[in-house]
Amino acid sequence: MKLSILGARVIDPSSGLDQITDIHVEACKIVALGAAPAGFTAVETIDASGLVAAPGLVDLNVALREPGYSRKGSIASETRAAAAGGVTSLCCPPKTKPVLDTSAVAELILDRAREAGNTKVFPIGALSKGLDGEQLAELVALRDAGCVAFGNGLESFRNTRTLCRALEYAATFDLTVIFNSQDHDLADGGLAHEGAVASFLGLPGIPETAETVALARDLLLVEQTGVRAHFSQLTSARGVALIAQAQARGLKVTADVALYQLILTDEALIDFSSLYHVQPPLRTRADRDGLREAVKSGVISAISSHHQPHERDAKLAPFGATEPGISSVELLLPLAMTLVEDGLLDLPTLLARLSAGPADALRLPAGKLAVGGAADIVLFDPKASTVAGEGWLSKGENCPFLGHTLPGVVRYTLVDGRISHQA
Repeated sequence: MKLSILGARVIDPSSGLDQITDIHVEACKIVALGAAPAGFTAVETIDASGLVAAPGLVDLNVALREPGYSRKGSIASETRAAAAGGVTSLCCPPKTKPVLDTSAVAELILDRAREAGNTKVFPIGALSKGLDGEQLAELVALRDAGCVAFGNGLESFRNTRTLCRALEYAATFDLTVIFNSQDHDLADGGLAHEGAVASFLGLPGIPETAETVALARDLLLVEQTGVRAHFSQLTSARGVALIAQAQARGLKVTADVALYQLILTDEALIDFSSLYHVQPPLRTRADRDGLREAVKSGVISAISSHHQPHERDAKLAPFGATEPGISSVELLLPLAMTLVEDGLLDLPTLLARLSAGPADALRLPAGKLAVGGAADIVLFDPKASTVAGEGWLSKGENCPFLGHTLPGVVRYTLVDGRISHQA
């Protein structure tokens, strides 16, 4: 189908484009920016006056909960929610049941994602069998089945020698490894950041060193093995300082942060609301400020939702007995727009951290608006407002932002030139 998007403010961070112009789409591809090609006649047009057209957002961590956790979500429901948040490409973590450590599981996820057709899905394979940190998974077979990177989530390797061998193997095949750096022993049993708030509430704490000790080890192993590495879910100012130092000495590592870590602090726990129970935990205002500065400077090149939908019962027990995680991919763009509204980032920089940055980190074919490239586009109204929770699509309602009025409304999300979401 031939489609023309007319009069939008087109922002493509990867090329520096920021101007009011038209986009013309044919056969899933962008065929022109500006004037239509000779002989091109649009079958459908979208009047995008007053709207911003940007590359479809790329989210590096969206738990789809399928297979194995259908009570929490499904590939169909969570990709539909992602499209509503402006996402056209997403990565799903390996913590499924069975674990994403075989080609069969990867192929199942990809088949169901294609059937749903809401977004493009790129699986993250397990680095170790069963995520147990003992035996290496079949990485090359998983790569051939469609996995774009490999990680163990917060399930750490207890034996550093085993981890080192896994990284050497991954480096041999130029595979990307995702680190969620948290020391198991220092974090064990913790529920909140170890500080004044946790002490006041009587909650067992997770110290900042749970992140920095593991991060220092992981960075040294990356330097030794030469593996391509991405560090996910950073939470502390000292943690991002370690990443910045590594980048300054030439280590080619990238990093992302959960969007809610740029908005919330451990002070949100003061009423024991389980909606703020996340792992790794929310930290201090100083840590939040450090994360924000790292996003602004580019040390952190990607902002992700780290979407974890849960059924209602998972958040109804006392704080310590609830399951951690926030359902937030559906609000990715409006929540991120609060960073622009607060003057922390300009709009092109924000869009870079939501599209080109994450795509480049994992070498995904996404995150840019280019002639000949896939027509993965988000059209949003930066002056309108979203009331979080209206028309909610995710199975997980464990979101502390429900009922809040947020800046920006996603009007259209297009995947390969096809409208997958329309407000």
